[in-house]
Amino acid sequence: MPIAKALNAGLRAAMTASDRVLLMGEDIGRLGGVFRVTEGLQAEFGERRVLDTPLAESGLVGTAIGMAMGGFRPVIEIQFDGFVFPAFDQITTQLAKITNRHEGAVQMPVVIRIPYGGHIGAVEHHQESPETYFTHTPGLRVVSPSTPNDAYWMIQEAIASPDPVVFLEPKARYWQKGEVDLTAPAVPLHASRVVRRGTDVTLVGHGAMVTTLLQAAALAESEGTSCEVVDVRSLSPVDYGPILDSVRRTGRMVYAQEAPGFVSLGSEIAATVTEKAFYALEAPVLRVSGFDTPFPAAKLEGVYLPDPDRILEAVDRALAY
Repeated sequence: MPIAKALNAGLRAAMTASDRVLLMGEDIGRLGGVFRVTEGLQAEFGERRVLDTPLAESGLVGTAIGMAMGGFRPVIEIQFDGFVFPAFDQITTQLAKITNRHEGAVQMPVVIRIPYGGHIGAVEHHQESPETYFTHTPGLRVVSPSTPNDAYWMIQEAIASPDPVVFLEPKARYWQKGEVDLTAPAVPLHASRVVRRGTDVTLVGHGAMVTTLLQAAALAESEGTSCEVVDVRSLSPVDYGPILDSVRRTGRMVYAQEAPGFVSLGSEIAATVTEKAFYALEAPVLRVSGFDTPFPAAKLEGVYLPDPDRILEAVDRALAY
């Protein structure tokens, strides 16, 4: 099934398992959400558990905080990535800190679903990658699935978490199909995973970029270069084990992301890999990212966003050392 349908199925499973789980967001009820992720859920569970809300993101998060204090597990949808910023204060100064403020006595099982990233031909505020803001904030868990199977299981694991989870959904891959194993999750929520084996260079990324890395690895193989691909999956906390193991085998690493490169998740992971696997590296850890500019007009997104060619250029540079 596609990622959007897998998320829908995962939400349905969580709501069936507990009547404490409810959904809130703009146009998520009768319409089923802009991307139809919540399609049919209001008809199945009713308007008291799938709530259409006003266009007020700060109020939406604030309401979810109060409901979590009351014993519910709210899952809220931010319609587009760039619309999350009116709620930024509630997320970073309240939601992320309440549990610590109360020395663990108050849990905040809130999931904030955010469709993010480019490749949909939209305007600014509709194609942004704000993950670094949230990974920088202690008290938040941040995850991003790249496959339908991960989408199905990770949304359920996020809802079950006692801590607030920012759940970043790569909107460019909503209709990318893949197999979904309904029996058990492949790996835990906060685990990275090797998705392609290789010997020469480690390619690392998250969300929609994982598909692009796999495309680059296939092209590299046709030219005689073997690339290993690691899907980060959990952006905070980061599971470094598979990443470091891979780098120690290949000796080279390229990190790719849609977000701007300056002070980013890619910067942090590159620095940590350099610290912990320095003597295994045959070349500097290289990064491929969006440019340090606001997201451009749709006709320029192909220039702004990393593609297989830009990734392969970095692979060539890594091999040249």
